[in-house]
Amino acid sequence: MSQSLPAILEEWKCVDEQYQHIQDTYKIYLQKLDELSKLQSSCSSSISNQLRRLKEMSQSVKRCSKDLTEEEAKSLEVMNGQIKTRPNIFLEMKSFLPKKNGIYLNLVLGNVNVTLLSKQAKFAYKDEYETFKLCLTVILLIFSFICYFFIKYRFVDAILHFLLVWYYCTLTIRESVLITNGSRPDGILYQAFRNPFLGYSLYQSFVQCLQYYYQSGCLYRLRALGERHNMDLTMEGFQSWMWRGLTFLLPFLFFGHFWQLFNSLSLFRMAQLPDCKEWQVLACGLCFLILFTGNFFTTVAVVRHKVKSKNETKAKNK
Repeated sequence: MSQSLPAILEEWKCVDEQYQHIQDTYKIYLQKLDELSKLQSSCSSSISNQLRRLKEMSQSVKRCSKDLTEEEAKSLEVMNGQIKTRPNIFLEMKSFLPKKNGIYLNLVLGNVNVTLLSKQAKFAYKDEYETFKLCLTVILLIFSFICYFFIKYRFVDAILHFLLVWYYCTLTIRESVLITNGSRPDGILYQAFRNPFLGYSLYQSFVQCLQYYYQSGCLYRLRALGERHNMDLTMEGFQSWMWRGLTFLLPFLFFGHFWQLFNSLSLFRMAQLPDCKEWQVLACGLCFLILFTGNFFTTVAVVRHKVKSKNETKAKNK
């Protein structure tokens, strides 16, 4: 249905007025954006200056804490308490101010500001992150189940592998963005388990070095005797002279296995604490328990097999 010219002109007048309003609003937006940028820079600079001065004040308080009257000591104690609490307040402020990305985000995204400027935006991003993890985990679970039981094509497997790599790479980026926006992965329980886990990781690396030297030494001797090919990476069978190296290695292996059990029990105890709100603590405890069970019984089975092979070799030699 065609409109008359006066109606079209009247509609155009409304459209033009709306256009002018949009332009005025956009100018105000740019002005406020510039003001916001200046306020952010001013706040960041002031907070850095305050943190520096608080550090200097803390050192000054330590130096003049001797030979004070009771009233002066009380005033100094109150001031010292405020000096200790203010950095936490500034840390909360800084979570809503732009800051430089870490090395990982700089490598992936470049110098892009990923700071979310409101609590609602932070909560929305966190909620979307958890939803993303849940959806992708379910998809990967179904995909893996299908590949394992129904579809056995290399191309489909490659898609699953690509999806896994993409998921974990994306996860690290999203977690880095969360950390930039004030997420704190290093809670009380993390700090409590940090040193035991790092100690276990250090010991595990040491045992792996011992295993490498044991395996490489056995292979080298077998190649020298002409019993293995130069390109072999692993060995089968068991020679009696290998037992000396294995008996040296076994105590280290079993100690590492029982350390895994200790980590599991420690995490189970942490999961029962009132401060524990994370399900990951219990899940990590179960993982360490499964790791201990599998490694321990596998090592026992290997030792039993090698002892049996050693006895059979002795019987043949007789």
